[in-house]
Amino acid sequence: MSDDQGTAMRADAIIEQAPDALIFADRAGVVRSWNAAAERIFGHSAAEAVGQNLDLIVPEQFREAHWAGYERAVAEGVSKYAGQALPTRAARSDGEQIYVELSFSIAHAEGGEVVGALAMVRDITERFTADRAERRRVRELEAELEELRG
Repeated sequence: MSDDQGTAMRADAIIEQAPDALIFADRAGVVRSWNAAAERIFGHSAAEAVGQNLDLIVPEQFREAHWAGYERAVAEGVSKYAGQALPTRAARSDGEQIYVELSFSIAHAEGGEVVGALAMVRDITERFTADRAERRRVRELEAELEELRG
């Protein structure tokens, strides 16, 4: 096996075994790579996801904004959100909306040409729901305290 083949095999293994979803979509937003964590988080197998556009996981109410941002980032070759982890909602195969933390970058070929976008995704539904419940409870306690003072 050549060094190039070994490097490619290691890269494939790293992508497949990453604990977070790694999704690569081409310039048109068509999924070209979908790892095991993406299968676990979103419920679509790689065979189901590869070849589909990102509407597969983008909830309908966010699609217009998603595509405007995606097309702008691909055209400019850079995203204003590069290096950031953004909480947002995503759709699972069963239609359930979940909360995810998404970080992504625009992918460039060796010559600098934009070839698509790479996203790393982590399911934060449980944490987001607990944080929201805690914030709600704090507001309730603050209101009760105000009434006692009042």
